[in-house]
This record gives sequence, structure tokens and C-alpha cells, in this order.
Amino acid sequence: MSAQHGEADLPDRSHLLTEQPLAASRDLDVAGISEVLHLINDQDALVSTVVRAAIDQITRLVQRACTVLGAGGRLIYIGAGTSGRLGVLDASECPPTFHSNPDQVIGIIAGGDRALRRSSEGAEDDPGGAAAELTRLRVGTGDLLVGIAASGTTPYVLGALRQAKHHGAATALLTCTCPADRSVQRPGEADAIPCCDLFVHLPVGPEVVTGSTRLKAGSATKMVLNMISTTAFVQLGKTWGHTMVDLRATNHKLRERAIRIILKHCPSCGGSRQQAARLLHTAGGRVKLALVMARRNLGDRAAQKLLDQHEGHLRAILGPPSRD
Repeated sequence: MSAQHGEADLPDRSHLLTEQPLAASRDLDVAGISEVLHLINDQDALVSTVVRAAIDQITRLVQRACTVLGAGGRLIYIGAGTSGRLGVLDASECPPTFHSNPDQVIGIIAGGDRALRRSSEGAEDDPGGAAAELTRLRVGTGDLLVGIAASGTTPYVLGALRQAKHHGAATALLTCTCPADRSVQRPGEADAIPCCDLFVHLPVGPEVVTGSTRLKAGSATKMVLNMISTTAFVQLGKTWGHTMVDLRATNHKLRERAIRIILKHCPSCGGSRQQAARLLHTAGGRVKLALVMARRNLGDRAAQKLLDQHEGHLRAILGPPSRD
């Protein structure tokens, strides 16, 4: 790439909030270990306040996610680098936590799955880089694509949002810049921001290491993704009170947790772990189904039919859970 036709034409991003220097860390290279740790911790303490200020925006995003997921659509995260990895992480944790279909929440990262472990930063510069994957997934009407970009200017993410919007999907952008910061765009991307239906702004400010958005920006993003998926699935009936009742016992840890839940909420087991384990086995390892079978004295098919009638909301069938 020549300076005449390459670097010289790059947009100046120096004014972006994510690129600003942090005055408190100007002498970071000569600070002691404890001093650096305190500095990072002090900055991290600011993140939750920024996230709280964005709750109205997050609420609108979760409302759309609930509508989409409830109608059989998909919540799709897309990002590059740290942002992409965080999206993939949140998506991958939904099935074991909420027994959701792996196709309900999907994470896409620039550079593909290999970029989860080996940096593929150059992939973020291609505005058409996600086209093939979005086409393969047939992203369109009924889906919600959430672009994750700390700077709000990542070509890979903005290009994906344009394509998804063109095919009728709902779109959102999760960014750690202020609205005014997103005025910097590459040629041909002037229409990228109007392609978003929803925004979540998390202006956490300059990083301890200038531009290293895996720090505060990454922490804020992780917090919000936790909030989006958790709240959406709670609204869709994946918990009973605060209990993770829609889990499926697929390993020793989850099986032990499932047995404890059944023992607590099924008096008919008489406190017997063996009886709770047998009930769990009969229910195919599905805690919610086991609870309905035991509490309503039903077979597995009748219990599942009752759950389907109430869209999986256990409180509507069994009332409130017992208090801790």
C-alpha cells in the first residue's frame, strides 16, 4: 500500500473517544505494579456507571430481542477483534445456561472461528467481509443483527449492518463512543449509521493503554451482552424466580445442580436424591419438565404439552417458587 493511495487516505480517528489519551496513565511505563493495578481498577469502577446510564437504550434493544426470539427469529452478534470474541462468547453460553437452541443466538467474528484464538485484525477493514456468512445464514426479516464496535467505525461491522438492513433484518449498534464520535467514516459509508434501528452508547472514556479497547470498552461490552441475553431469556420463561430451571443436565456439575433444584421444589421426592435423580432421568435431564411432571402428577408428554400452552413460563403452571 503506497502512502499516496493508502495511509494518506485513511480517515483521521484521533478525535474518537476510544483513541483519546488518559491523563492519569501518562506515566504508566514507570509506574510500579501496585500502582498500575490500582489505576486499572479505578478506571474499571467507572464502567458500571456508564452502563447504568445506557439502560434505557439497552431496554429498547432487549424489547426488540424478545420480540424477535419469541417469534422464532434470531439474535445475531457481529464484531471484529475483542468485540467479535465477546459476541461469540455470549452466544455460546446461551444454550448451556438457558437450554436455548444453538441457532437462536449466534456470534460472528471477522476472520472466522480461527480469529477467536489468533488475531485477524486486518479482516475488520473489509466492509463486505461478512457478506458470505450473512448470506449463508439467510439473515433477513425476523432477525436482529447487533453490531459490536467499540469505535463505532469498523467497516466489517458497518457493512454487515447495511446488508442485514437491506434484507429486512432489525439492526442495532453497540459502541463505546458518543454519537458525535461516529462522524468519521470511510468513503462510501455515509449511509452506515442510518442503517441502524437501535443504538447503545457506552462512552467509558480513554483507556489506561491508549486505544486498547479490550479494557474498559471490553468490560462494558461484556456487561451489556450479559444483560441482553440474560434479560431476554428471563422474559421468555427460562427461569423460575431466580432459578435456572431450563437447564439440561449434560455434565456432572449441571446434573448435581438439577437434582438440588428438584429436591427443593418437589416435596414428593421426600428429600431423596435417588428419587430426584430418577425423576430427572425420566424427564430426559430437563429440569423444567421434571418439575411439572412431579408437581402436577403428569407424564412427560402431558407435562410438555402444558409447558407449550404456557410458552414455557413455569410460574403460570406452578405458581411462585418457594422462598430461599
